[in-house]
Amino acid sequence: MLEFLKIENLALLKSAQIEFKRGFTVVTGETGAGKSVMLGALSMLAGNRAGREIVKSGEDCCSVEAVVNFANSENIDEFLAESGLPKCEDGALVLRRSVGKDKAGRCFVNGALATLSTLQRLGEFWVDFHGPGEPQKLFSAKNQLSMLDEFAKISRQKSRYLEIFSEISDAEKRIEELKSAKKMSPDEIEFARSQIAKIDALNLSEEGVEELENSYKIIENSREIMEKSEFASRALSGEGGACELLAAAARAAAEAAHPDAGQLRGRIDAASIEIADIASEFERLAQSCAFSEEEAAQIRERMDAWLGVRRKYGPGVADVLAARESMSEKIALQSDVKASVAREEKRIEEAKARLEPVAAEIFEKRKAAAANLSKKVASLLKKIGFKKPDFKIEIERSGEIGKSCGSLCEFEFSANPGQPALPLAKIASSGELARVMLAIKTTMADADRTALLVFDEVDANVGGEIGAEVGRELAHLSLAHQVFCVTHLPQVAAFGANHLLVQKIQTDTQTSVKISELGANSKERVCELARMLGDRNSPSAIAHARELLSPKISK
Repeated sequence: MLEFLKIENLALLKSAQIEFKRGFTVVTGETGAGKSVMLGALSMLAGNRAGREIVKSGEDCCSVEAVVNFANSENIDEFLAESGLPKCEDGALVLRRSVGKDKAGRCFVNGALATLSTLQRLGEFWVDFHGPGEPQKLFSAKNQLSMLDEFAKISRQKSRYLEIFSEISDAEKRIEELKSAKKMSPDEIEFARSQIAKIDALNLSEEGVEELENSYKIIENSREIMEKSEFASRALSGEGGACELLAAAARAAAEAAHPDAGQLRGRIDAASIEIADIASEFERLAQSCAFSEEEAAQIRERMDAWLGVRRKYGPGVADVLAARESMSEKIALQSDVKASVAREEKRIEEAKARLEPVAAEIFEKRKAAAANLSKKVASLLKKIGFKKPDFKIEIERSGEIGKSCGSLCEFEFSANPGQPALPLAKIASSGELARVMLAIKTTMADADRTALLVFDEVDANVGGEIGAEVGRELAHLSLAHQVFCVTHLPQVAAFGANHLLVQKIQTDTQTSVKISELGANSKERVCELARMLGDRNSPSAIAHARELLSPKISK
């Protein structure tokens, strides 16, 4: 659950620190008061886009920080470890994001710098947004299928299907390339073969090329290396060199009548041994540059050959070997196009044979999920104002091999008995569509494991007794999730176990936003509900507000 949220300089809000509780939290306030500020903060932490215009006027940057606590953080810890980020301490995920007017924003996860894409991936673990535009998504067949698949929990089967589908697509692409491949002339084939032979003769490997380049550098600089190495060796161990001087120093130390002189001589002896060893290494270094003319010629020839193929085919060993493989494939295709096409076609047929049982399994799971989801949504629709709704999900096999995984679905709905169920795109009433979306989302969220569900005015276009039912269902949903709901309906707001009030404060010189927590049955909350009912000073509105604050959630 979300435990703590800190906002600084976001839009009209200067600063706010909010500690959250479990259950159903409602957010209310007058139109334009700035209720979207808190949702904007959560959206930022979920990795969504945030432009520089969100920074409060007169400030350099805005920041949002949150603590999300997981009863079991095993899955998220695994993701954090894969991303190179610190794991949650005692199940607490600490998120922070800043956006600057003149500098790049930054994201932090558990105190470590992270990317925006990582923040987006993390958002999938802890928050799910349901906003005013959600009902329009129901018009898309792709979105309907995605919702059904989410409810059916068939990600493993879909991954397997798409993996095989990718094999088929790749084979089909290769067939097109084979059929459209340019015919090579005999001279072109001979040239390609000669290039392959040159590359093969080099017996390329990363280690081998590195050794060749090092040997070449030594040959080209062998005279200078030998001269410098021999000079260094003489300076250390030759006549009048460092070793002789150290020997003289050792004798002097032996003759010195001081208690510490013996220890100092030991150090001189150790230095003498090290200097002598270094001199020997310089001698070996000089000898290693003594290549024969034949050896030097071979290294130069191999280096010339390597530089030649590198200039033609790329800067690295992998590039040259890839070019060699490409030439080899082109030659093979010239001699056996029909056989190559037949091989790819056989691969396609074999893949299709493996694909069919996976598609059949997906269809059966989708079919069972469609029946279950239809039943649950229809039952919920009755609770939120439809007396005899007909909601069903039609699903059928598709002969097309593609990303739909072999089957398609369509959501259909009828609000009134005697009327046939029609595709959702043909529903005229926005209020009906909003309630259908709410029923679907509520049903799916009930099976979802996302900790925080955020509903932004999903109760738009409904009211009265239906609004109360919507509030009751959201409160019921909060038994298994932490639920936030921005609402203008007092019937919904009354069901909140927690109530946040957003107020816009204006003076002659500035405008700001304030977020306050209202006590469960406090005078301030009664006043807010009365305002939502029409008049905060009306005795009847106040009495109605008090009455609204005593509903019982049916479990």
